Amino acid sequence: MGDNETSRIIKALLEEVLSREIHPILSRLHQEQLDNRRVFRMMAEMVTGMEVMTKIPDAVTVFGSARCDPREEVYKAARRIGRRFAEEGYAVVTGGGSGVMEAANRGAAEAGGTSVGLNIALPREQVPNKYANIEITSRYFFIRKVMFVKYARALVVLPGGFGTMDELFESLTLKQTGKMQKFPIILFDESYWKGLYGWLTEKMVGSGYIEEEELGLFSMTSDTEEVVSRVHQFCEAQRAREEPYVSYVESEEFLQSF
Repeated sequence: MGDNETSRIIKALLEEVLSREIHPILSRLHQEQLDNRRVFRMMAEMVTGMEVMTKIPDAVTVFGSARCDPREEVYKAARRIGRRFAEEGYAVVTGGGSGVMEAANRGAAEAGGTSVGLNIALPREQVPNKYANIEITSRYFFIRKVMFVKYARALVVLPGGFGTMDELFESLTLKQTGKMQKFPIILFDESYWKGLYGWLTEKMVGSGYIEEEELGLFSMTSDTEEVVSRVHQFCEAQRAREEPYVSYVESEEFLQSF
């Protein structure tokens, strides 16, 4: 066997060892390193959000579409809602983008209130609006969702798409399962939501997948003043009972460890 053939065989064996043994190990180590970086980035994002959000006044989170423009009635309604909550001393928290989010932030800012935008980094569509005077940008949806509900006294949900539905149903699930205090979840614009309510009643309740009383986890109205009144009445009743406010319910074992 010549030197060239020997070299070829050795090279082939080395390439096989590299592909079968060394490369998988290096790939796994690289992936572990990336995961470790993500964990620390998640922790940093969570800590930053908590540090900012603990300093704001009692807050109301407003959900709704990024795709409506200022000429639409839903935009005007969101702007009125944001302004009225700010006038009552509540911070207004939104997803920080355009449409309903911009309108609610705008109303709060125009009233001189605390206007919080919890923006999310996305490839398209989500651009921070100019009316949030406190802004946090997240990479991770789940951390942003924690900030939406952990520091809110109530959720107001205006018409929207997939993102709005995701936020609504996750909040309802937290409320249903007792992982979140049962504060108000108010759907604004009954004409938009009545079809969904009918489907929930006919299909989910009718099939036994939820109990009829669980439809009481949320309420609906088309009156902006009624939205503010319901939230204010809830908060006043809670203050009268001198109940501590904790949106995420922690286990006694966890609390006793501190």
